[in-house]
Amino acid sequence: MKHNNLLRLTVSALLVATDVVVSPLFRIEGLAPMSSVMNVIIGVLVDPLYALIITMMTGCIRMLIFGIPPLALTGAVFGGVLASLLYRFTKKVRMSWVGEIIGTGIIGSLLSYPVMILFTGSGNGMYWFIYTPRFLFATLIGGFAGTFISMILLKQRRFIEIKNLFK
Repeated sequence: MKHNNLLRLTVSALLVATDVVVSPLFRIEGLAPMSSVMNVIIGVLVDPLYALIITMMTGCIRMLIFGIPPLALTGAVFGGVLASLLYRFTKKVRMSWVGEIIGTGIIGSLLSYPVMILFTGSGNGMYWFIYTPRFLFATLIGGFAGTFISMILLKQRRFIEIKNLFK
């Protein structure tokens, strides 16, 4: 039992590190498709609690290191958790992608509006039109890639063993 907890924490730390490193690739403000790639993979690999912890840690580290606004949290946390929940209920990788689309593309983008008002002090109504299309576009592109990668990884014995740690 103690050994499994240590392995779970190690895998979680590696997922955080990987997400922090790859998420700035191809990133434009409000558009981080690599984060969606990771959210789908995280959704398939870990349970919802670990997905929450991993995405929150990743968002906080990205905000501290890269100076990203709180969109790093609103954009990733809901997608990662919903990706994990939908995968757990259906056992279908594409449902992890659907969770990412709903969680990040819709919920995360809509919650980014009030967060950015608090962060910037500006109540510009254009935020609604800026974040939702970008978040949705990023989740469609990144989620597709994450789904494809996850399907390949699910054929690997080691990935399945790691996935079984989080049952």
